[in-house]
Amino acid sequence: MHASLPNLPAIEDAARVVYREFQATPQYRWGLSSQRLGTDCWIKHENHTPVGAFKIRGGLTYFDALKKSGSLPPEVISATRGNHGQSIGWAARAHAVPCTIVVPHGNALEKNAAMRALGVTLIEHGEDFQESREFAAQLAVQRGAHMVPSFHADLLRGVATYWWEFMLAVPQLDVVYVPIGQGSGACAAIAAKLALKRTLRIVGVVSAHATTYADSLAAGQVVEAPVTTQLADGMACRIADPAALAILLPHLDRIVQVTDDEVAQAMRDLYADTHNVAEGAGAASFAAAMKERAQLTGQVVGTTLCGGNVDSATLAKVLAAN
Repeated sequence: MHASLPNLPAIEDAARVVYREFQATPQYRWGLSSQRLGTDCWIKHENHTPVGAFKIRGGLTYFDALKKSGSLPPEVISATRGNHGQSIGWAARAHAVPCTIVVPHGNALEKNAAMRALGVTLIEHGEDFQESREFAAQLAVQRGAHMVPSFHADLLRGVATYWWEFMLAVPQLDVVYVPIGQGSGACAAIAAKLALKRTLRIVGVVSAHATTYADSLAAGQVVEAPVTTQLADGMACRIADPAALAILLPHLDRIVQVTDDEVAQAMRDLYADTHNVAEGAGAASFAAAMKERAQLTGQVVGTTLCGGNVDSATLAKVLAAN
């Protein structure tokens, strides 16, 4: 097992922390989605957490680790396109720690509003996530605040609980599709697979308009790539995280790239089939499975609706474009 990956007792311990706030999310084998894919399709509903995305699990375990070490900071700062910020905001509020989150200009309005509703002080800075992250790090140094990273072992431990739930609930899974933003979701899937000693294949999904992880995995080292996706903000990462890359390299079966058009179609499909709302990154997993459906016949496929936080106007536009 990789040094920074949680083992089974660590994941089970993380689940106890998570379940103080909410219970395990459901996973369903949707009839219409399975029909569309041409094989059994299970969808894990991380859009059903209290912040509408999987990230909250990591925020809870990250703060629990800070508390256990006796080092809860006077203030936390982080950067996000939305879901990580809600996660940190939720956990910071639970521990009565002031929280400042930096987002890039033009970030999703409803994600911004959701963070503010959790008591977050929101700062808009930078043209993309990377610029926001660099500014947040500088701000943390200036203020003597604790900078919460986007990728960390204590975040990973919490996120792994969702894949652990999924693999326990559907032990017959042959392959799962996992979107990659900063990498915590995919690394968590690997952790759960290894902890439960499963043989399923893990397929990483990246935006075709944000290819740092695809390029980096192909090169075996971090390769920066421009971000032009208009829809998959949860995967809008310009520079892969080296620690995440080290975990993904030996364990991912392959990478699938999905375009904004394919993501939009998956958002429409998921809405029609399940009447659940998926944000761009939340639909990417299903989009990738659909792209590869010809080779999935007879297999039990796991996809993840990992977030449903899409602005109303964006969703209306995507659904109307059918």
